Amino acid sequence: MDPLDRIEELIAMVEQARSVPMSRNNCMVDRGEMIGALDELRAELPADLRRAAALLEERDKIMEAGKREADRIISEGEAEHARLVSVNEITVSAEHEGARIIAEARAEAQRLREEVDDYVDTALANFEQFLTRALASIERGRDKMHALREIGTFGGEETERPLPF
Repeated sequence: MDPLDRIEELIAMVEQARSVPMSRNNCMVDRGEMIGALDELRAELPADLRRAAALLEERDKIMEAGKREADRIISEGEAEHARLVSVNEITVSAEHEGARIIAEARAEAQRLREEVDDYVDTALANFEQFLTRALASIERGRDKMHALREIGTFGGEETERPLPF
């Protein structure tokens, strides 16, 4: 029988007991019957108390295991969060570094393009001056040749003379 049912039974026995004459609070109970019921209750209580204590201990173990598991999950979540933030920071840093390198490369390419343009312009100007001098020299040579032809020295003489220029 359940210990609580035993206690209810004992209360019922006391409530049904005859009152002591001239007293409201005192009653007469069969001593042997009451002692027997209390002995049975005492015998049942330790087993139930041990079962209740074991249940409470098991509950505490389950709660502690749950708390450890929750702490582990939270710790793993925080570690994953930190890893993701770190990966994100690395990505952002790499993107900034990449943009900086590209900007530097474009600036260097523009500088080199300008240097090459200046070099080619200078080389073409020098070549133009050379060609202008060469054309002037050719023109002078042709003018001398025409002049010599007009004065007749280039005509019919068979003697070889070096050209005047």
